[in-house]
Amino acid sequence: MIPLPTLYYFLCYAWNRLPEPAVLLASEATAFERPLGLLAQVLLHATRRLLRAGLPRTFETRHAELTSLRGRVELAPTLGRGLLGQGRAICTFDELSAASPLHRLIAQTLGVLRRAAALPPALRRELHQVGQQFPAGLHDATLPPPTAATFRELRRQRPDSQAAFLLHICELVWLTALPEPAADGRRRFTDFRRDEVLMARIFEQFTRNFFRREQRRYRVFAETIAWQAEAPQPTDLALLPTMLTDTTLEAPDRKIILDTKYYTAALRPRYDRQRLIAPHLYQLYAYLQNQRPAPGQALEGILLYPAATQDVDVRYTLGGHPVRVVTLNLHQPWPGIAADLLRLVE
Repeated sequence: MIPLPTLYYFLCYAWNRLPEPAVLLASEATAFERPLGLLAQVLLHATRRLLRAGLPRTFETRHAELTSLRGRVELAPTLGRGLLGQGRAICTFDELSAASPLHRLIAQTLGVLRRAAALPPALRRELHQVGQQFPAGLHDATLPPPTAATFRELRRQRPDSQAAFLLHICELVWLTALPEPAADGRRRFTDFRRDEVLMARIFEQFTRNFFRREQRRYRVFAETIAWQAEAPQPTDLALLPTMLTDTTLEAPDRKIILDTKYYTAALRPRYDRQRLIAPHLYQLYAYLQNQRPAPGQALEGILLYPAATQDVDVRYTLGGHPVRVVTLNLHQPWPGIAADLLRLVE
């Protein structure tokens, strides 16, 4: 299980935010056993910053029965209810308000965390106090939980860096919430560190964004690699699977394909012997064999695993390219993790 201080660094880099000393201090002052407490602290800190700056006001579409015309008159419901004779009409109009969908989501997330059984009472009180600073209309406890469509729609609005960070935190909270509250009405949450699919995505995004921020030699991106293939029918080439790297680091003289794998071990037993995981090695080999590096550009590959049961650091030459399979110790202090990552690409 990845330690919570390291998990905070993972989330910040994955979501394109630098870690905040205030959050680290608050988390160290209260030792949490599960990530929910960390998420609550991060959400509290980010929300307080948003409130200090003032909630940005946006136009929100509203439907209301009015005595004066405003916006667009909805004729069908107005006539159907016989409102014109009463000097009233149903209108659709845009209104400038701080009650945006994102602010509603934040207030709703603060509310559900306030009722989380796993959080200490003092932290739940803080969540309640911060939540009360939102407009009264956002505290409706009867609102249905947000869905995947809710988060997709908010992402389509292209939020700025701070709003996107808050959106990520809220999404992770709701992803880990169990469907039904406990008998006392309090919500229960899973430990998302046990979700290998989710953690694999976070590990990949963390690694790519870490190299984007912490070094200047390489251009860092996720690369789609074209198959070096031919077919009698050109349309058959469209059936080939897409090759998309986790992280490509490119300089004029060197190109590194770095593939991250969030597995409990880099080796698996096979016929009473420990061996590398074959599909992972085949995938990296395919990436390297279908690359066409620039003249004078050395090409190499790295498979990176978190160290869990054992440390691994082996090197090969496969198809004429250097390949390294290595584990990263996530149980050491953060400066050691950062130094080990940078040494990978020296």
